Amino acid sequence: MLAKTSQTNKKAVVSGADYQAIRDFLNRSSGIVLGENKQYLVQNRLSPLLKKFDLASFADLVSALQSPLGAARQIRSAVIDAMTTNETFWFRDNMQFTVLSQSVLPELLNQKTGTIKIWSAACSTGQEPYSISMCAEDVVRSVGRGRNIQIIGTDISESVLLEAQNAVYSELALSRGIEPMDRQRFFLKMHEGYRVKPEINQRVRFQQFNLLKPFSVLGRFDVIFCRNVLIYFSDDVKRDILRRMAGALEPGGYLFLSTTESMPVGLKEFEPVKGGVRYFKKVG
Repeated sequence: MLAKTSQTNKKAVVSGADYQAIRDFLNRSSGIVLGENKQYLVQNRLSPLLKKFDLASFADLVSALQSPLGAARQIRSAVIDAMTTNETFWFRDNMQFTVLSQSVLPELLNQKTGTIKIWSAACSTGQEPYSISMCAEDVVRSVGRGRNIQIIGTDISESVLLEAQNAVYSELALSRGIEPMDRQRFFLKMHEGYRVKPEINQRVRFQQFNLLKPFSVLGRFDVIFCRNVLIYFSDDVKRDILRRMAGALEPGGYLFLSTTESMPVGLKEFEPVKGGVRYFKKVG
């Protein structure tokens, strides 16, 4: 059994050994790289888990992370959830969505006869894939013909995916990026908040996924959004992920990074698209 106690110490402190073990777990399981002096971050984010799982100390938490027992899976998942930053909002880096609507999607609609597939990696609570779907809705309507555009949103955190699948957002959540006109067009007012309309929701599906795992299970894509997540990985892991994303893209497919991220030097699989917006086209 996992070590537990009914007298959880609310003032438990992260020792150097505990911190190193938690760093190793996060790097091994999710690719997240913590710096040398982030004990305060671990203490703040993981302390509530001691009470939640009735653990006496961070040493007990580390023991649970290292336990082969199935009961420890929930604790491991909760630690990853707590240590993952899920900051997001609608149409984040707005110019990228303008490019998607005015350039990328029209080009793909003209060139492809089959389904257009888009991957939102590290989608958090769903704002990014639903924003993509709203762009797709406008583009499909503007060309005057129905086309199948499929969007998959993935994240390592199971808890944020549940929120994304629920597709209901608070007034505060909508205030971060949704204009009043778009609120009327794309959401239904409910007692519990605002629900994404079926025509936006139906082209999006969600799946729990770890970017360290092979991408082949997800299929191939025409566009990948991988924004505000690579900053948590080491340079080697970042290069590996981007090379594998190139392999998951169809020829001439597009990759969007955040405005604060850059393509690693020497990576030959992508070339930047000119125009002042940070996105890339697959080479070959």
